[in-house]
Amino acid sequence: MIQFTIPGATQAQERPKFSRAGKGVKAVDPPKSRAYKEVVKLVAWQNKPQKLILEPLRLEVDVYLMPPKKYHTKPKQALIVSGELRPTTKPDLDNLVKGIKDGCSKIIWHDDAQIVEMVVRKFYDMQPRAEVKIKVIA
Repeated sequence: MIQFTIPGATQAQERPKFSRAGKGVKAVDPPKSRAYKEVVKLVAWQNKPQKLILEPLRLEVDVYLMPPKKYHTKPKQALIVSGELRPTTKPDLDNLVKGIKDGCSKIIWHDDAQIVEMVVRKFYDMQPRAEVKIKVIA
């Protein structure tokens, strides 16, 4: 199993911008999404296996988001710590995990298609981060 933490706020994948420069149409990652993927690549590189994983994978990601200011009261903080108060607002889970999957591709695994099981969860915490676990399914 490979396990690591990506520090800081998780950047949801934004819609690509389209450029007509040169031949054809090219999709370009927005700057925030591109910058976050670079952070993910750096952390993935520090935790990469000796060989690129080619087997089926299980990906688990726990995303910790900074709670809104209105939740900075003691009663709300107690609910956050107990796990009773969870984020139900945007960004969506699939947009949060997309940058992590793209950043790990070609560093830890060959292709996203190898992910056959995935668990992604959102929590609140005063230290925003993403905790990633990658398991080879035998």
